[in-house]
Amino acid sequence: MNYFVYILESVKTKKYYIGQTEDLENRLKRHNTGRNKSTKKDAPWALKWWKMLKTRSEAIQEEMKLKGIKKRKGIEDYVVENNFRVVAQPGLVTQ
Repeated sequence: MNYFVYILESVKTKKYYIGQTEDLENRLKRHNTGRNKSTKKDAPWALKWWKMLKTRSEAIQEEMKLKGIKKRKGIEDYVVENNFRVVAQPGLVTQ
């Protein structure tokens, strides 16, 4: 099974949200339908970057690294340096 670390950007406030999941498409739907307390007020969300990893522990470690970066520019630099995929158009690409 594959796991994903992802970064969402609020369409409304431009804030980033970082998370990890095994079902990226379903997770994004949950964020955008208000089923996540911490993201509900800033919806709608757009998937900005994602990275596929082999294990949940790898995904959690990557998520914690990203959450430890406090500045937006630092997050953006990190995803470029660590081969995250950028989502240029609507829709998900998970392969």
